[in-house]
Amino acid sequence: MTSSRSATAAPPGPDGMPILGNTREYVQDPLGFFETLAREYGPVAGYELGGEKFVQVSDPALVRRVLVDDNESFIKGERFMDTLKPVLGDGLLTSEGEFWRSQRHTIEPSFYPEMLESYATEMTDATERALADWTPGERRNVHEDMMGLTVEIAAQALFDVDIRAQEEEIGDALEAVMDRAVSSIRRPIDVPLWVPTPGNRRFNAALDDLDAVAERIIEQHEQGGGDAGDVVSLLLANDEELPRERIRDEVVTILLAGHETTALALTYALHLLSKHPEKRKMLQTELDDVLDGRTPTVGDLDDLTYTEQVVEETMRVYPPVYDLLREADEDIEMAGYRIPEGRTVTFQQWVLHRDERFYDEPEQFRPERWTDELREELPHFAYFPFGGGPRRCIGDRFAMLEARLVLATICQNWTVESTVENLGFRPSITLRPDGPVEMVPERR
Repeated sequence: MTSSRSATAAPPGPDGMPILGNTREYVQDPLGFFETLAREYGPVAGYELGGEKFVQVSDPALVRRVLVDDNESFIKGERFMDTLKPVLGDGLLTSEGEFWRSQRHTIEPSFYPEMLESYATEMTDATERALADWTPGERRNVHEDMMGLTVEIAAQALFDVDIRAQEEEIGDALEAVMDRAVSSIRRPIDVPLWVPTPGNRRFNAALDDLDAVAERIIEQHEQGGGDAGDVVSLLLANDEELPRERIRDEVVTILLAGHETTALALTYALHLLSKHPEKRKMLQTELDDVLDGRTPTVGDLDDLTYTEQVVEETMRVYPPVYDLLREADEDIEMAGYRIPEGRTVTFQQWVLHRDERFYDEPEQFRPERWTDELREELPHFAYFPFGGGPRRCIGDRFAMLEARLVLATICQNWTVESTVENLGFRPSITLRPDGPVEMVPERR
């Protein structure tokens, strides 16, 4: 899954920081490349890919500096923008400064605790509809199933629209967009979008489809004239009338970010439970004791402690967001090195979540490790599946609610056996699998 080969060291830079450069090894195995970098060169290490210089940070205290303490000295930066801006425009993931703060403030009420509780029934209803299509003994691409389920939940809960009729169209468009992101991130030099390659034509067609979906969602809200607390209603009711393209950007951002990571977490949780039947038995015993065949509700979650531990441990072992980056907006001193303005700083959940300084047997799937004591003892940013600081994922509580409810709904009635022996990955914006994740469901 990851490589133990060493990156190739180049001469130190003028500030004494070692600069490592091996684009081929990064492209072949980015996860192994990052692990080697942290293990062999320490908490602050420079590397070079395709002629561009980066700094990797692999210490929780330094990650905190970037995301929290000195967050105003770092921005998302051009590399991040070049990858996502064509898709997300000026949505929450890509915007900066006062505009970002204003948009986040506008959308936040959709993620207040009282609103989250109202989404729970939609989450479990959608899951039960999806499970009605399962046939015992049938091979299914469960990753595809979870992607379809979570995009349906995101649209229903956060936009108050039923997109089941367009689910396949939206899924295909989002898949094309993510495929383009994979190529953009893993190729140091990318083909401009105006070049009519097959990949670019597919990408541009997908963008047209997403634009059309967003337009239909916005029009539906305009015609309805309601005052619901969903994201689109909040944007349309903004005191400052927003340009239509800005509302479109937020709709597409939430469709993409609001389903991708949770779908991955659920897929990986089901795979890991299949490979560790004793852990699956512990989960199902808890579900039987607490639910006794009922559909789970928000009121059950405090008692579903092992269910939460399974989700937490899954996002530690296979973090859906495995890598974050920021660009220094000014010269910064860090651990004795000077990071110049404009330099991109990266830090990987994949690396820190598997650091043996913080976790015993870090590559082992052990949900029971998530005790209150561990949570209290862990350094801040030894575990950060949703990022951190002012730009922490706005949907973190939504995602945790959804993951627990969906996993409980599936596992109390079904046992799912993965046919994939060892997961492989195609890391892009998220930690995507490198092919179908086929599983065989059986009724309990």
